[in-house]
Amino acid sequence: MIFVDKRKLSRTTEGSESNGTAVTLEALHQLAASYFIDRESTLHKLHHIQIASTAIKVTETRTGPLGCSNYDNLDSVSSVLVQSPENKIHLQGLQAVLPEYLRARFVQAALSYIGCNEEGQFVCRDNDCWCQCAVDYPQCNCPEVNLRAMETSLLQIRDSWNLANQDFEESDEFQSFVRKLPTFYALNTSAIQYFWTTEPGVHQRYKQLELNTQQLLSKARRIINKLFTLSKRCRTQPKIIMLRERPFSYWLNYILSIMYCSENNQIGSYLEETRSCSCPYEHPPCQGVIPCSVGEGTSCASCSYENRSRCATCNQGYMLSQGACRNEVPDSTDHYIGFETDLQDLELRYLLQKRDNRISIHGIFVSNDVRLNNWFDPSWRKRMLLTLKSNKYKSNHVHMLLGMSLQICLTKNTTLDPMLSVYINPFGGSHSESWIMPIDQNNYPDWERTKLDIPYDCYNWTLTLGNKWKTFFETVHFYLRSRIKGPSTTGNGTVYYEPLEYLEPGRNLGYMKINSIQVYGYSMHFDPDAIQDLILQLDYPYTQGSQDSALLQLLEIRDRVNRLSPPGAQPLDLFSCLLRHRLKLSTTDVARIQAALQTFTAKQPNSMEYETTKLCS
Repeated sequence: MIFVDKRKLSRTTEGSESNGTAVTLEALHQLAASYFIDRESTLHKLHHIQIASTAIKVTETRTGPLGCSNYDNLDSVSSVLVQSPENKIHLQGLQAVLPEYLRARFVQAALSYIGCNEEGQFVCRDNDCWCQCAVDYPQCNCPEVNLRAMETSLLQIRDSWNLANQDFEESDEFQSFVRKLPTFYALNTSAIQYFWTTEPGVHQRYKQLELNTQQLLSKARRIINKLFTLSKRCRTQPKIIMLRERPFSYWLNYILSIMYCSENNQIGSYLEETRSCSCPYEHPPCQGVIPCSVGEGTSCASCSYENRSRCATCNQGYMLSQGACRNEVPDSTDHYIGFETDLQDLELRYLLQKRDNRISIHGIFVSNDVRLNNWFDPSWRKRMLLTLKSNKYKSNHVHMLLGMSLQICLTKNTTLDPMLSVYINPFGGSHSESWIMPIDQNNYPDWERTKLDIPYDCYNWTLTLGNKWKTFFETVHFYLRSRIKGPSTTGNGTVYYEPLEYLEPGRNLGYMKINSIQVYGYSMHFDPDAIQDLILQLDYPYTQGSQDSALLQLLEIRDRVNRLSPPGAQPLDLFSCLLRHRLKLSTTDVARIQAALQTFTAKQPNSMEYETTKLCS
């Protein structure tokens, strides 16, 4: 397209300037007419005129009155010049000057000649154009020569791409980086990436590789898009192997494969999840020695120099076992203190019902208010206790409470109803260091009353704790008080009045007696001297690691003792009571031991804050 400025354009040769820069409209027509015959020379002359005279401006466009713009050989179309009112000179096809009735046929013939090389009829429909091939030219829509050339270009690009990656792999920067990586512990992709960022040489070399491969991939995509466009109507479609871009993660894993999977002159693929190699051939294997994994938790603290695949040391809270680190497990504490019985709950219940001597524990009955097998006035609260006096008579045993029973008798026709409160002192000390049984609360057991077939109004009261609620005991305190039982005002139920002494102080409502009182359980081995020796190791360890071993065993004892607390928001600190009253430690020593255990626990994996309710001072 030629834009013309008429004010600067000379129409006659008389006005021509001596330097030859002036040009006439006729000269422009002649040059434009020769465009399709000698395009390069014509454009050169037009551009020269444009620069010299500034009277015209020349632009090229592929669109025009022929109507289709999806072919590249419009240069062979003969043309004429037409001047528009906007001072533009258009290069148009001959159809613009042909009679109306010839134009359509001319355009069709011209397009078929140009676009289909006389091998078919040019057809355009739905924004798409193609050749309707003649019988003799079934492949007229398939430019075989162009397609083969594009496929050859793709092969060359693939070779260039492979060569670029190979050059990077063999570069001094890459080889030097791999040689510098540590080999005395196992690396992962994160570690490789960290070391990569500290090496500017390999980093810069990789940037060059990225730039080169991206250019090659972009060029390959353009050729592939054009290839599929041109082969759209071919009988067979091209088969192309796409270049797969190698991301940064590929090179990280490839470095690991070089380090750990390159034995016997072959390189496999390193699998980071399983720390193993996938080799091209099963025999011989490509996997070399993969060092141990150094890190937190069950990972090694360091690898062995003799065998890099095995641990040499472990992290806090883990122990070395056959070259691997496992959770540290304390040695058995059974020789310090026993906990278990072989009896099941059903067996315990049966033995309790039968009051079997095998689970009865002899306790000393003490009371200033009550004498066994003697009637007494229950108007006031009565206090009784059964104690074992283990510190005096059984210092090498602790005792587990499984249940208790009382036989309580009332005079006939009495309106009294006995009530019992029970306190448990686990290891001795004052009464204030006891806890009250939450009877019939939070799924805790309740008393079972059984009527006896004897002349008096007697009942067996039985409380069964079983294995679920068993607990340590040294002394059991019983507090007996009574309520007045009477009918409700509506007559449909029973009501209780208390306290008894404030209702009718002078009135005798009957008598009560306790025929027997018995606790059931079992005694367990307890070695206070051995535990004292264990505690001494906190300050004077025998060997390397014996302090940790002692702390682990004390933690095990503490947790198992406190686990036998009654139900509550948090367990009772029964362990401090054990140290205080059975080992006779001072409160200062007890606090020091508890602090050492807390500090050691905080260093353990998955540690949680351990809180208890104080019971013993």
